This record gives sequence, structure tokens and C-alpha cells, in this order.
Amino acid sequence: MIIERTMHDRWLSNTWLVGDEPGGHAVIIDTGGPMAPIVERLEAERLTLTHVLCTHHHHDHVAHNGDYRARFGCAICGGAAEQEFFGDLDRELSDGDEVVSGNLHVRAVHIPGHTAGQLGFQVNDARVFTGDTLFRGSVGGTRAPGHTTFEDIHHSIMEVLMRLPPDTEVYPGHMEPTTIRREWEENPFVRYWRGIDTQAEQRCTAYGEPAVLLLTSPDYDGGTKCQVRFADGTHAVVPGSRVRAP
Repeated sequence: MIIERTMHDRWLSNTWLVGDEPGGHAVIIDTGGPMAPIVERLEAERLTLTHVLCTHHHHDHVAHNGDYRARFGCAICGGAAEQEFFGDLDRELSDGDEVVSGNLHVRAVHIPGHTAGQLGFQVNDARVFTGDTLFRGSVGGTRAPGHTTFEDIHHSIMEVLMRLPPDTEVYPGHMEPTTIRREWEENPFVRYWRGIDTQAEQRCTAYGEPAVLLLTSPDYDGGTKCQVRFADGTHAVVPGSRVRAP
């Protein structure tokens, strides 16, 4: 299998090119990264690009959708629940739908939380592309535009992704690849949700609202990501930059 990544130098968002074999077929997952190296690899490997698969609608993941369609005539595919935000999908995908490109068999996996229609893409059962749900050492936030709930992202990670085989390779929407095994054993959020690690609770404000800080952990961008509990009992995963503690 052929895999190529580009990453935007400011957004840190990844574009993933996945091809079955030289002279074969390929898909692209998210289009926020630089386009030129992807095009060069497509041409070098003589790959036919058939689909762009969008994990979600945020601009840092769809910036070059139109450019790829115009150049290669590929189909743009994304979550049916986010059709109103994409506006120009060639195919709407829901949980369990399959996209076939040559010898690539890609299954859409609904993993909401960061956004309502967030999709992961499981490729030939050995690799999963997780968008902004699961990162190496961190997880997606639940206060981004189009977000749903903490319960959703917790379920998406613990009951969907963490149930994949441990050796499944994980290719996130930002930064470096990882594996399910590594995140099960080392991801601070997963360890906290498993009850392995704890942190002392601390009063704080999050987005200006009174809250309790439950967990602080390094994030992919060099900042921090926090889990907080608001006064009404709801939880959220938020950027550390939006949390203020005494």
C-alpha cells in the first residue's frame, strides 16, 4: 500500500494519499495539507485518483476539495449529517458505507463529537483515519463549530475506535500516526477514562463559565487540551487556552 502525507504548516492538518499499488487506484483523505507533493506522488506512482474522503467539514480539512475535483475529476465524499456545510458532495456517506477504489476497500465509521457527522475511514481493515476524533496522545475538542457532546466523543473513542484490533494503524487529522495499542496504553484521556490515571480536581472557568478542571494534557499543537465539568454537570473537551484556573 502507498501512503503519503502532507501537513499544513499553520493548521497542522494532514492530507493523506492512500494508493493500492503503483499504476493502480487511490483515494485522498482530507485536503487541508499542501497539494503539490500529493500530485507529484500520484504522478510518480501512476495512480488514478477516484475519491476525496472528508472526515468533517472544517476548512482546515477541506480547503482543496474543489482543486482536486477540477484537476482529477474525482468524487468528493463526506458525512451525510454535514451535507449542509459541504454543499457540494458527490456522495453522502453514513456509518458502514463502503467506498471501493481498485483494491482499496474503505468503510465509513461514524465517530461524532468534534462534529455531528465526523467520519473515520477504515482501509482494508488494517488502518483507520480518525480525523479530529483521536490524535496521537490527545483527542478532539467538543466545542468546535458543529460539535455535539462529550458523551459522543467518549463513545466514539472508547466504544468504537478502541475496540479495533490493537495493531490497527491510526492516521489522525493532525500530526503523527500512531496505533490503537499505543493510544490505549499511553493516551492521557483514554487512561483517565479507563480509571488508570487521576488528577486533582480544580475550580476554573472555561469559555468564561464556572467549571471544574478534571484533566489537563499536552495537545498536538504544543498547547494543552482539558476535560472540564460545568456547573450543570455536563462535560466538555476544550483547548487549554480557553480555561482559566486560579
